[in-house]
Parts: sequence; structure tokens; C-alpha cells
Amino acid sequence: MPSTVFDSAIYRDAFGSPAMRAIFSDAALVTRYVEVEVALAKVQGALGLIPSDAAAAIGAKADASQIDMAKLKTETDLVGYPIVGVVHQLQKQVGDAGRYLHWGATTQDIMDMATVLQVRAALDLVDADLAAIGADFAKLADKHRATVMAGRTHLQHALPTTFGLKVAVWLSMIDRHRQRLQQMRPRVLMGQFGGAAGTLASLQDKGLDVHDALMTELGLETPCVPWHVARDGLAEAVAFLGLVTGTLGKIATDVMLLMQTEVGEAFEPFMPGRGSSSTMPQKRNPISAELMAASARSVRQDVGLMLDSLAGADHERATGPWHLEWIALPRAFIATGGALAQAKFLAGGLIVDAARMRKNLDMTGGLIVAEAVMMALAEKMGRGPAHDCVYAACRKALDGGTMLLDELAKEPKVTSAIDREALVKLVDPQHYLGSADRMIDRVLAVHRRGTAA
Repeated sequence: MPSTVFDSAIYRDAFGSPAMRAIFSDAALVTRYVEVEVALAKVQGALGLIPSDAAAAIGAKADASQIDMAKLKTETDLVGYPIVGVVHQLQKQVGDAGRYLHWGATTQDIMDMATVLQVRAALDLVDADLAAIGADFAKLADKHRATVMAGRTHLQHALPTTFGLKVAVWLSMIDRHRQRLQQMRPRVLMGQFGGAAGTLASLQDKGLDVHDALMTELGLETPCVPWHVARDGLAEAVAFLGLVTGTLGKIATDVMLLMQTEVGEAFEPFMPGRGSSSTMPQKRNPISAELMAASARSVRQDVGLMLDSLAGADHERATGPWHLEWIALPRAFIATGGALAQAKFLAGGLIVDAARMRKNLDMTGGLIVAEAVMMALAEKMGRGPAHDCVYAACRKALDGGTMLLDELAKEPKVTSAIDREALVKLVDPQHYLGSADRMIDRVLAVHRRGTAA
């Protein structure tokens, strides 16, 4: 029986994605360990620290696919870390050249470097998914720039807005996340090579030469100093995932509220049977949105674990906080991959009911544009008296179930200041959208620039 949803044959694609799971699989991790060991031997051979023929043999014969995972587990259980077991098996694979494996390195160097290589691949997936979601939101924002709906504050009708503007707000967050991702890459994707205590003493005066060449060989950023106990880079990566999934959770919340029976303004893409109930045939539950919201809460807890690891890293090698990363980082990336997969499905086929939006907008009989009338009257009589006048008309409309226009037309203070034709226009929500259209243009322009870049 699986211990987590990420391992479950039933739930794993609801809370993860195959591509992200593949990056953080045991086989992929061991492959990264071997990749780093081979790269280390290659640069040390080139620099003359180990025989060049030994480096060539290591590169030719080291084979991650031949690592016996059962033996590796047994040795890891004994030692507490997997690298000793990996090195032992690689030494047998490469023969006499094995004496030069892992030269001057420490376990954490190899493990951290492998983790960064995983994170690099995982961030590429995150960026691609964000790009796809952003492209769909850009289309929706443009398509529905004139789809008028009720803007809601405190879950109450506030002022008219457009669905296009709502989606533009979503898009703006997605685009900022893509910007954050690019900005943080140099801080997060730093290689790690410091030796036993971060001084590279075992390599004498060649330590930094090996260090810098290794980063170049693996295509990673070169840090000024080892970060064995400076875990801010990886913590930032997971904190970023917290921001991404937090945004997806906000979007999911909006969609769930819009899907309510009493609202019915937008819906997840329709598929026969999706979101159905075992007992209620009429149900159409917001499944993707629910999974996105759950993932956001899960990743948020992993952000906390990463910050605990950051704060608890003692002296030159941590006594346990590092291990928290082994739990939190893969889990956060897999959960984020799942949330992004659900968001892509949602964004790519969101169903918008413009007629229902307009019907809901009109349900208060024009009260949603009371501010428009007040501002027009304020130019004639001052803001205070205008507010009181319109407030009184609103109360009468609410108490009597009448239209705001009818109540305003009964008030001499109103009719003496605004003629009937102007009053009819004022109570039409379509005419009180402010700068919504221009805001959408600005968001789309930023999106296009980011895409071009």
C-alpha cells in the first residue's frame, strides 16, 4: 500500500505529473550521481590531478543503469547516505580506474550537485507549463474583454467588471512567476564542490581550478564559496513553488466560486463523467480546481520545511536539517507539477457563460452601478449630498424589490440634475467599466514582450 498520493497508482496523476515524477525518481537521481562523478573525473583528468586514462575509463564504463538498487539501499541504510554505495558499485564497474573516483569530493558535494541538476530540469518543466497556461489566459482575456460581469468584493456585488479583466489579473501573476523563475536561476542553479569541510584542502592549490571547471562541465553557475550550510538557493526554489501554487490556488478558488449552482458563470472543461457524483447524477464538481487548491496547501507546508532546513544548518555541515530537503524538495516539485497539469487542463478549456454573467449582473436591479450615479450627481451637488440621495434610492429599491432607475426617476433632486437619457446610460453596467479595457491591453502587452524575450 503506498504511503503517499505521489506513490499511489490511483492518485499519482491527480497530485503529480509523469514528467515531474520521472525527474525525481530513484533511477534519475542515481543517474545524476553518476553524471557528477564522471564529470568530476573528466575535469580532474584534464587538469592532471588524476591520470587521463583513468578519467577516460571512468567516463566510458560508469553506468548508472547497472547500479544494483537493492544493494544500494542496504548500504544506504547502513551508512546513512547513498554516495558511498554508489561509489563502491562504480569502482567495480570501472576496474583499476576506480581508485580515482570521487577524488577530493565529499558526499554532500555529489548529492547537492545532483539535486541542482534535478531542480534545473524541473524548473524547465515549470516554465513550460506556466508558458502554456499564460498563452491560454491571454486568449481568454482578449476574447472576453467586453464580457461584462459583476465584480465582487467580500463575496458581494461591488461594481461591474469584465471577465477579460479577471483573467488578465490571473495572467499577470503567471507572467510574474515566469519572470521570477528566470531571475532566480543564477541563485538556485549553483554547483556544489567544497570537499570535507568546504575548503577543498585535499586538492591543495588545484581546488578552485577543479571547482570552476566542474561547474563549467555541468553547465551550472559557479558560486564564490561552497554552500554546504548556506541553503538559501534551494529554499528559494521551493518558496517560488509556494508562490506558483498559491496563485494556482487563488485561480482555483475563483473558478470554484464561479461554478457554484447559484452563480454558474464559468466551468471547468466538460468531459463525460468528470466531476460526477456516485449518488447525485446532476453533479459537476470542480475537480481540477479542488486538486489545485489542495496542492497549494501541501506545497506551502514544504516551504516551511525548507526554511527550517535553512535556519538549522549548523557550523560547516548540518546535523540533520539537510535531510528535511530530501523530503520537502521532491514532494514540492511533484505537487507543483500536478497542480500545473490541472491548471493547463482548466485554462485550455474553461467554459464561460456570458449570458449568465449578465443575468447575475442585473439581478440587483441596477444597484451595482449606484456609484456611477453618485459620481455624476456629485458634480452637481457635491459628493456628500449625492451619496445620501443615491443611498436613499438604493434602500427603497432593495426594500421594494424595484429597479434603481425607477427609484431615481422619482427623486426630484436627481431628475433636476440628470435627464432621463443620461440616467438610463448611467445605470447600464456596460458604461461603467472604467479603464478595464486599457488594463487588459497593458497586461497583454507585457505578456507579449515576455513571450518574445
